[in-house]
Amino acid sequence: MPKLKTKSGVKKRFTLTATGKLKHGVAGKRHRLMSHNAKYIRQNRGTKLLSDADTAAVKAWAPYGLK
Repeated sequence: MPKLKTKSGVKKRFTLTATGKLKHGVAGKRHRLMSHNAKYIRQNRGTKLLSDADTAAVKAWAPYGLK
């Protein structure tokens, strides 16, 4: 049976934690930040964990795990 392909966007955008959850960067932080208030910018600093419903789909796109 051939190897399964991994979606290259998943490799770049997600990292796997030790407990098996997925970390991702927060969207909406690149440009046009004048339209966002300070609370939005402050709360979306750093990374967040992906929801459980989305985690199953993303793990299917990376069949052999993420480094």
